[in-house]
Amino acid sequence: ENKNEVGHRLALLARKQVYGDSNMVSMGPLVQSMKIVGNKIILSFNTQGSTLLSKNNKPLKHFAIAGVDKKYVWANARIEGNTIVVWSEKIKNPVSVRYAWADNPEGANLYNKEGLPASPFTTDK
Repeated sequence: ENKNEVGHRLALLARKQVYGDSNMVSMGPLVQSMKIVGNKIILSFNTQGSTLLSKNNKPLKHFAIAGVDKKYVWANARIEGNTIVVWSEKIKNPVSVRYAWADNPEGANLYNKEGLPASPFTTDK
């Protein structure tokens, strides 16, 4: 466990929420909305004014996509500004996306430029 990293994140939250440092980026990217365009899902993020990036500039991992049957398959994902485009050749009509949806999503690598990770999420209702 990386206790220093957890302590750092908690300190950032305290500076923003308790001490009112409004210019502070205190959290990683949070998914805000999704739009289906053909066989792709485009995810928009609340980045608190930061930018999305892949840790170590590696391809994004731990994205899965599903059609109406809700059977998730691993998906391709790429950053386009403050959005992420997600797709799989196996899913022609996607309806939902998951990211880091596991007990221990080792290798999940969506971050912001401040080095804070995105929270796991699902767009399933």
